[in-house]
Amino acid sequence: MTDPHEPPDSGAIAPSPDAPLSSDPVALEILRGTARMLIDAGLTPIAEFTLPNGRRADIAALDRTGILTIIEIKSSLADFRSDQKWPEYAEYCDRFFFAVKPDFPREILPAACGLILADRYGAEILRPAAPAPPLTAARRKVLTLRFARTASLRLAAVIDPGLKARSEAKDI
Repeated sequence: MTDPHEPPDSGAIAPSPDAPLSSDPVALEILRGTARMLIDAGLTPIAEFTLPNGRRADIAALDRTGILTIIEIKSSLADFRSDQKWPEYAEYCDRFFFAVKPDFPREILPAACGLILADRYGAEILRPAAPAPPLTAARRKVLTLRFARTASLRLAAVIDPGLKARSEAKDI
């Protein structure tokens, strides 16, 4: 039985099938709840957003004023210990958070990072992100355009799955 309060799945929010998040059911639950919280707060999230340095943020979200938030999902202690790429995201966002399940050992997460507790139905911010230096205008423009194009291409691929291969072949 489906939850009547659940919106239909959206290809623009969901990670692509070949993305690492899609193979981890716990990470998908965290993604889903966090995306719901972001949308409720007026932000637009995209999963598996590729940054200019080639790293892939688990979630990137834009608010109405152009503030860019990056959220790193950690589904387990082993996941946190094995992946130390997250410090490289700081230069590409205004705010940085970790999103974890309520039973995650929160004391190991850096205090300077924001903290979101999430399950498949929703999420809450337990600790706000520390203030970060503002993005330069040029970097903000690059990231905002990349965000818009990523969302547009993912939506187009929902309409016609063949468009994904065409856009990759043309390096769009």
